[in-house]
Amino acid sequence: MKCHIYLFRHGQTYFNKNKIFTGWKDSKLTKRGRKDAEKVAQKLKNKRIDVAFHSHLSRSKETLDIVLNYHPECQNVFEDDRIIERSYGYLQGMTHAFFIKNYGKVLYDTYHRSYDFPPPGGESIKDVEGRVKSFIKDLIKFMKRHKVNVAISAHGNSMRPFRRYFEHLTIDEMMELENPWDDYFDYVVEC
Repeated sequence: MKCHIYLFRHGQTYFNKNKIFTGWKDSKLTKRGRKDAEKVAQKLKNKRIDVAFHSHLSRSKETLDIVLNYHPECQNVFEDDRIIERSYGYLQGMTHAFFIKNYGKVLYDTYHRSYDFPPPGGESIKDVEGRVKSFIKDLIKFMKRHKVNVAISAHGNSMRPFRRYFEHLTIDEMMELENPWDDYFDYVVEC
């Protein structure tokens, strides 16, 4: 039996729109963000979703709520912060422009796109990958035991390790990924 993981990113937020390091700060969906979520919902409306996961951040919850409007069959929704966005530490709430002006583009690119170099007080993508891998391991066991399809409302940087795992990507390939706000990825697990 084939079970599916439907993985998607939350819709655009005000911090995304204004190019602010968001991380674990809570930023609401913009009007476009709600439209992004509705596009994902429309694409998934004919799929069966038995179980769903979100982080504690409102952007993840709200996106999932929009998707699940079409899925009355989904009665089990769980919060798990192993899928939360990467913490940007002391950079959270700072605009990209301010950081680049004061600290330079090279350091910005290093914090923004390196695998194992965390921003001050924050997480590297390697750190995020560790917790996401733990989630994936538990998720696959759960799916095999219960024979369910799963929806995951994730974040841009927590999606990278998911995609690396299921698409068999290198670290460099993973770090080049751009995750859309208005589409989803479908991964099959043999249940």
